[in-house]
Amino acid sequence: MPSLIRFLVVVAALAGLVYGGLYALANFVKVKPREITQTITLPKAEK
Repeated sequence: MPSLIRFLVVVAALAGLVYGGLYALANFVKVKPREITQTITLPKAEK
């Protein structure tokens, strides 16, 4: 039983780290919106 509890504690700690990382990325990283223009060449029409 102690190995199961140890496993669950490790999994919970890893889940907490992932959750904390996602929270930090979502709240502390500011995205700068900008326009993107890209030229698309169309294939020539065949006759």
